[in-house]
Amino acid sequence: MSVRVLVVDDSLTLRKRISGALAARPGFEVVGEAEDGRQAIALCQALRPDVMTLDMMMPLMSGLAVTEHVMAYCPTPILIVSASTNRGELFNTYDALAAGAVDVLDKSGGYLDAAWEESLVTALRVVARVKVITHVRGRLKASKAPAAAAALPRPAPGSNPLRAVAIGASTGGPGAVLALLKSLPPDFPLPILLVLHLAPAFGQALADWLDAGSPLRVAFAQDGETLPSAGQGRVLLAPPGQHLTLRHGRLWLDQGPERHFCRPSVDVLFESLAKDLGPASAACLLTGMGSDGAAGLLALRQAGAVTIAQDEASCVVYGMPRAAVRLKAVDHLLSLGQIAPFLALSAAGGSR
Repeated sequence: MSVRVLVVDDSLTLRKRISGALAARPGFEVVGEAEDGRQAIALCQALRPDVMTLDMMMPLMSGLAVTEHVMAYCPTPILIVSASTNRGELFNTYDALAAGAVDVLDKSGGYLDAAWEESLVTALRVVARVKVITHVRGRLKASKAPAAAAALPRPAPGSNPLRAVAIGASTGGPGAVLALLKSLPPDFPLPILLVLHLAPAFGQALADWLDAGSPLRVAFAQDGETLPSAGQGRVLLAPPGQHLTLRHGRLWLDQGPERHFCRPSVDVLFESLAKDLGPASAACLLTGMGSDGAAGLLALRQAGAVTIAQDEASCVVYGMPRAAVRLKAVDHLLSLGQIAPFLALSAAGGSR
């Protein structure tokens, strides 16, 4: 059965390029084209496509406004196809991802070439398989409410005090990470090391976007900087296109080989923590496609660290956490709303 696609872009050239590329591929059917946001919503409601390609900068309604409306009234997997590169436009892209858009594809530069067309087709196949839900923003807000303390594992007496937390996420990650950070107390004492998969063209302002919405300061990690001491809760994010590792108490960046087609890779970060901190660390694997982070989470568990994965019900894509569960790498399988209070307990008492 063909994947039914609604193509939304104010550029006639790009609409026809996408439509022509999909018409030439078996397994795809373009059911409609829209040149502005209002038309996009009307066609989505009328045609009920399997997936929508969506530009961010359009007349009448922006891509963000379209995403919010579609996810509230006719939930549809959305692939953002955008050339937005300035800070404000990137913030809108992150907001759209947090509002329920599944993924983003860069259309700047040579988007008429065969390689870009192949990337488009691959991304659409993946995005179309995601089962989106109504009111994604409401779901994240609801799930971030602190869980009852009795529902959480309790700190174990005499366990090792924690020195750092690592978090990895991919598809659905911007919204999940922001929801988690918003739920942490402003005085959360541990440094948090973060890897979030996002195309390099769209990652440049990610730290600023998270910083604006988080009670903790968020910044890109700097090569060679010292891991902040306990009591200095900060979030340090792997920059686009660079692995982040911890060695001998310092953070290092490199452009080593990709892992699972990813750089930065969650596995690379997690494995470095297993070697450098072992039982003095905690790690959490959030929503995402594929298996990056599963092997690293297993290495951490074997080193005595606290290991957490997001449960299927609260994931946009239960891929990376599922892979970790299958490897028996997970100590605690928690909903998104439980993770922040559990981390707060762990930071205070070294939960096991």
